[in-house]
Amino acid sequence: MGNVQLPFGLTKDHISLEKYTFPYLRKDRSEWPSDREESPFDPMEGFPQGRKERVMIATQAEMDSAKLTPPFRDYCAHKWIDYRACLKNNRPFYWRCRHERHTYGECVFEDSVLRMKEWEREKRLRQREKRLAKESL
Repeated sequence: MGNVQLPFGLTKDHISLEKYTFPYLRKDRSEWPSDREESPFDPMEGFPQGRKERVMIATQAEMDSAKLTPPFRDYCAHKWIDYRACLKNNRPFYWRCRHERHTYGECVFEDSVLRMKEWEREKRLRQREKRLAKESL
């Protein structure tokens, strides 16, 4: 392979997009929340009136009978089951299920927004904890 000559006196750093596409690799990731471990913070912290607990509407038996695959076994599973049932009942006329599809899409969107807010909240709590530890030194 050897040395590759680049035109106009450019170096490999000139054409590397890594600094634009992967800026998070250079940052301290200790303050980033992980989705693989439980949060060490109290879920009610910062909510004086409390929080509404999220509840799964579709039961495990319903999801098993609907043969849902793991990506669809979330808080919107009941909407997905309704949508699939509508598709099955209105076989050639899928446009009749646009309302169910829309409600499922809204549920997925709201769920993703809620998860992003939780991630940001935990990130800010981690940053605050780190800042307070640094100030106490």
